[in-house]
Amino acid sequence: MAVIRPFCAIRPSKEKADKIAALPYDVYNRREAKEEVAKNPDSFLKIDRAETQFEDSIDMYAKEVYQKAHDTLWEMVADGSFVKEEMSCYYIYELTMDGRTQTGITACASIDDYEQGVIKKHENTRAEKEQDRICHVNRCNAQTGPIFLAYRSNPTINAVVDVVKQKEPLYDFVSEDGIRHRVWRISEQEQIQTVESAFSSIGEIYIADGHHRAASAVRVGQMRREANPGYKNEEEFNYFLSVLFPDEQLMIMDYNRVVRDLNGMSEEAFFDKVSQILQVEPIEGQKIKPGEKGEFSMYLAGNWYRCKISPDEIPEDPVEGLDVSLLQKKLLAPVLGIQDPKTDSRIDFVGGIRGMEELERRCGTDCKVAFAMYPTSIQELFAVADAGKLMPPKSTWFEPKLRSGIFIHAL
Repeated sequence: MAVIRPFCAIRPSKEKADKIAALPYDVYNRREAKEEVAKNPDSFLKIDRAETQFEDSIDMYAKEVYQKAHDTLWEMVADGSFVKEEMSCYYIYELTMDGRTQTGITACASIDDYEQGVIKKHENTRAEKEQDRICHVNRCNAQTGPIFLAYRSNPTINAVVDVVKQKEPLYDFVSEDGIRHRVWRISEQEQIQTVESAFSSIGEIYIADGHHRAASAVRVGQMRREANPGYKNEEEFNYFLSVLFPDEQLMIMDYNRVVRDLNGMSEEAFFDKVSQILQVEPIEGQKIKPGEKGEFSMYLAGNWYRCKISPDEIPEDPVEGLDVSLLQKKLLAPVLGIQDPKTDSRIDFVGGIRGMEELERRCGTDCKVAFAMYPTSIQELFAVADAGKLMPPKSTWFEPKLRSGIFIHAL
């Protein structure tokens, strides 16, 4: 059963929370991160991406960059920009985007649960991407970016959340992208015990987003266990920072595909091929997003088309039955010759947050065809993870993104 425990958080002062909170480190390239820190010198990006404080000639993975992250973090703790809690608490983290609210519990999850499959993943990780965060966490002696976890909604946890949310929040601010962030502390011992007990009765927790951050945090924990063979399992390095959301509140957006060429075919020849494989019809009006599973919207030569797969052609296998798998197997591989979307430079991926207009724009610049996907559901994600399988790359796009810097877990 899951061990989800409270922790002594390091968190921003109330006055600085809105300035410190930053989008995850991996949504920016180096130039964008540097521009963000120049615009907002308090942004947590100056810690999460400490190369922003160096000339571009400095390797972003150099030892001095990680040392700068460490120094900046603990200097901000010392000057009062961050405060250190004196007792272990849970926190409620609420995000509201476009009128839709999701409310999670900020806590620490067990690296043993990760290794033993209680915390389940649906993506593979790449060692080179893990190494950066391993160095960052290890040198900072802290986890600075929470892992986005999901669980099947629990009425006991929901009841505690509803009660605590009646109080005054610790933070209440709207970030530049229009998302409202509110935080409450669960500090009463009876409520803490109730939440901890409720999580211990949950058999499965799922990584929704942050597979590389999770793998890196676990690896640092393993390294510290190796360095401390007499560890008692209570040390902070045995746990990693997380925000856990009930499944019923989560929204997965579409993760769309654009392709740079038509594999040597004319637009007419490609359209004929697609029409032989799928049911294709022009889309009239503004409702161009796919409306159901097994349906894609295709943008080709300035026009939108609805492409459908017959329900009896959708496999029951949790991976093979995903819409992104169906598109890959029906069109991308056999028609466009894209055998491995992870490595083929002819395909690119566009998060649904960027809208259908971005697909049209890409087809007007560097691409020939776009496919708008029906979003993967949270239940499909659970089914893949429960089966011990992995999703194809770029299957899920979660919004809103958790901010870094609101909660820090010191090791």
